[in-house]
Amino acid sequence: MNFNFEIIKPFLVSAGIFILFIILQKIFIKYILRLLTKLTVKTSTDIDEKILTSFERPLRYLFIILGLYLAILQLPYISADNATISNLFRSAVIILITWGFYNLEDPHSGIFEGLNKKYSWQFDDILIPFLSRILRVITILLAVSIIAQEWDYKVDSFIAGLGLGGLAFALAAQDTIANIFGGIIIIVDRPFSIGDWIKAQDIEGTVEDITFRSTRIRTFAQALVTVPNSSLANGPITNWSRRGKRRITFNLGVTYSTSKEQLKNCVTKIKLMLQEHPDVNKDTIFVTFDKYNDSSLDIFLYFFADTANWEKYLLIKEDINYRIMEILEEEDVSVAIPSTTVYLEKDTEQVKSLGM
Repeated sequence: MNFNFEIIKPFLVSAGIFILFIILQKIFIKYILRLLTKLTVKTSTDIDEKILTSFERPLRYLFIILGLYLAILQLPYISADNATISNLFRSAVIILITWGFYNLEDPHSGIFEGLNKKYSWQFDDILIPFLSRILRVITILLAVSIIAQEWDYKVDSFIAGLGLGGLAFALAAQDTIANIFGGIIIIVDRPFSIGDWIKAQDIEGTVEDITFRSTRIRTFAQALVTVPNSSLANGPITNWSRRGKRRITFNLGVTYSTSKEQLKNCVTKIKLMLQEHPDVNKDTIFVTFDKYNDSSLDIFLYFFADTANWEKYLLIKEDINYRIMEILEEEDVSVAIPSTTVYLEKDTEQVKSLGM
């Protein structure tokens, strides 16, 4: 039996081409990609490093797709003019390019922060995820449009069809469109950012994310509340994180046995302590002998801590309380506690009648 080498020759060539591109992929990953990474690290900006990282995996798969395409062309009865094979190859390349841009547009890719540093563009924390989603949607739509054209689909007629059905779509999606515009209003006005502590519609918590449709708020009870952008944009929003300082006010009651001199010294020393405290806002500090209470002489304190952070606020307040305690100890003054003193007076006539 004669072995006909010519029959299997195309298959061997096809397999050889595919194996060659697999080897080229290994060389690219081991040497060229590593060299490019070292070069991008040495540049003054990290934008090129972010771009290389985003396109790293698509470039790896490009070798496989290119090798597969050239290998298939070596098979019998398949020519370079085959429209289906060409369309599949071009569509795969478009998908890889789209994949790279999709990775680059990720809010955590660092490209937006890099643009902030290089060109001084002001990307707010709440703007980055919203802008990322818009760019990703546009990228996918462009990729789908280009691939459709590669397969001879009439994109123009599809867009015209959307125009005819636009009214029906708008009527059916009024809430969705209102939420999208509400999200745009929030982005433009910037009433809050990611991580801010806000209160809106009886919902109070930290902003975690904003999407086309809604904003997610994590309450202090750790519940995740999703608020539609339209209702959020049309209602009052209190942003506690942007006040810059937090108020501290209370009445300090001391006992009635405190002398006038002791009381004056306490008021003076507490006020001086607050004025010298590094974490107390110096614009507004009130320390006064306020009133005669039922069981105490009340010193009124009103001032602001120079922080909006809840934990730091508590630590500042604790430190001030300790310092006030030290001042009271220095002046030998005691804090009053609610008490009632009962005075008993004996009736003289009653005592005589009882023979006392």
